[in-house]
Amino acid sequence: MTSSPDVATAETDSVSDQVFETAAEVFKVMSAPMRLKIISSLCKQEKNVSELLSEIKTTQPNMSQHLNTLYQAGVLGKRRDGVQIYYRITNVRMANLCRAICTQIAIEGEYGDK
Repeated sequence: MTSSPDVATAETDSVSDQVFETAAEVFKVMSAPMRLKIISSLCKQEKNVSELLSEIKTTQPNMSQHLNTLYQAGVLGKRRDGVQIYYRITNVRMANLCRAICTQIAIEGEYGDK
């Protein structure tokens, strides 16, 4: 059974739309420099909020807000150890994307392609 060109185009458009919607969600999560710093820091090892705050200069409420956003988006996982909550990367694809983009920008410097 063959489908008409209109049906095939509609199916392709709907798949493409979903891909673009998903990509837009990824970019939305990664759009805050603070979140990129957090992801970069956690690529090395899991850390608690105090450890993150010692590396990334911000307030505790701001850090918590960004950690929650990354957790809700499925980028981070967390575990409790006593009173401490440790965060880790759970979405390796997002971490790799962050690393690739930031590395490329650093290589290009301010004179790279914009």
